[in-house]
Amino acid sequence: MKKILIINGHPNKSSLCYGLAQAYKLGASGAGAEVAEINIGELKFNPNLQSGYQHRTELERDLTDAWEKIKLADHLVWIHPVWWGGLPAITKGFIDRVFLPGFAFQYRENSVWWDKLLTGKTASIITTLDQPGWYYRLMYGKPSVNQLKKSTLEFCGVKPVKVTYLGPVKSSTAENRQRWLNKVEQMGKELR
Repeated sequence: MKKILIINGHPNKSSLCYGLAQAYKLGASGAGAEVAEINIGELKFNPNLQSGYQHRTELERDLTDAWEKIKLADHLVWIHPVWWGGLPAITKGFIDRVFLPGFAFQYRENSVWWDKLLTGKTASIITTLDQPGWYYRLMYGKPSVNQLKKSTLEFCGVKPVKVTYLGPVKSSTAENRQRWLNKVEQMGKELR
């Protein structure tokens, strides 16, 4: 049985991202997957990595629980909006606090290289935008995707990472949003 972890990076419970997370869960559960969830906006933690990596800040219980879910998952499904070209601040804070040396990767002594500790996991990124996905990729270079896919997930060994762009949300109709929900539910059914 495939173990799926849905990580919702939108802090608003009434957002399209929450609906997308539930649609993916419905599809994946229906396909026989074991599904766990993390709604980052509901966690109790300090998103600020106050000392950088000079010394480790003790993880709050919600972050310890989140890390356990990440370790157990075969496939990570990240769902988030693009705000100012990047991830919501709470999502970035979650990554800063959880994807730590010794957990997600390990620097090698006296080397510029590192060990990828999340090798064997795969991921999907489902991102919502207020512009078409092609415009975000061509005009801005998809900074949120580069940060999450390349600089975080692949850096830690998660591969492949597939990306789905949904937008523009701001001018979308009820039919657009329903089509996106159906698409994401189908992704869940296909466990991708």
